Amino acid sequence: MTSTPFIYFFEGIPEELSDVSLRRNRSTGVRSVLLTFKQLKSIERFNSYTKRFAQGLRLVDSEGEISVEPDSVQFVFGGPEGDELVRVECKFEIQREDHWERFVRFMNRYAEANGMEYGERKQT
Repeated sequence: MTSTPFIYFFEGIPEELSDVSLRRNRSTGVRSVLLTFKQLKSIERFNSYTKRFAQGLRLVDSEGEISVEPDSVQFVFGGPEGDELVRVECKFEIQREDHWERFVRFMNRYAEANGMEYGERKQT
């Protein structure tokens, strides 16, 4: 286990999370998570032949490891030629309450270690 929480797609290449959006479907109660990355180190230093793919997303902290198989991973490109990576959005759902509580504990540790804050988005 590690005392510093981290997130990675490829083993040994920790990613930096830019934003997190947490939602709950009012009718079903199912919670969804949208993790946004402004860049992916694993793409910039892509070496799939020497690093093992994590088979999804792995969240690691002092409690252990959470393995997530995202429902979707969207690469958003922009720039003058449309070939610059703007962000990567990784979406998944959490249905069980105990899994949600574990995810929240991870996110609190990750936020504290990386200078992030939780805030409610203002409704318009």
